[in-house]
Amino acid sequence: MAAEGVTAKRADARRNVESILDAAVALLAIDPGVSVNEIAKAAGVGRVTLYGHFPSRAALVEAVSLRVIASTDQALGAIDLEGDPRDAMARLLEATWRLTHRFGAVVIAASGVLTPEEMRRVHEGLARRVHALVERGRDEGAFRRDMPVVWQLATIQAVLHGASAAVHRGDVTTDDATRLVRDTVLAALAVTSSA
Repeated sequence: MAAEGVTAKRADARRNVESILDAAVALLAIDPGVSVNEIAKAAGVGRVTLYGHFPSRAALVEAVSLRVIASTDQALGAIDLEGDPRDAMARLLEATWRLTHRFGAVVIAASGVLTPEEMRRVHEGLARRVHALVERGRDEGAFRRDMPVVWQLATIQAVLHGASAAVHRGDVTTDDATRLVRDTVLAALAVTSSA
């Protein structure tokens, strides 16, 4: 009977952790400054329970960031990157934009608690996919080679973050941003007569 009680407590604890993380992802995706009280309330647990699983807001934000990155990496891993590099890049950019828009505020919250090195490590897997596609496009003559790859990658990242800020300000709609991100990056990567 005692073993059943322990198993039930563990199951409750797992449910609580999942509820807390689900609530934190949803709320941080809207407001990077959301309070622990609001997260606990949305999760249907008390502050003591939340702090029993996550000793600080920073620990909770870190756990949420890792969950979002894993989810994002899985979603982007399902994108077909075969065929013409331009078409593959268009598919990858559209998917990346949707995820950036959905989880951009989580990244803002994470940047407040993770070190720059931890932030770089968290994004490493995602950046590797774009890097490999840019390299393949350059090798196949689909993307320009007259500028460093690191600059091309920085440009892609800047366009994604710029689009997120523009949507947040109300300068463009989310749907327009999808097209603008894709077309802007593909134009920046396009081979020119001087490239």
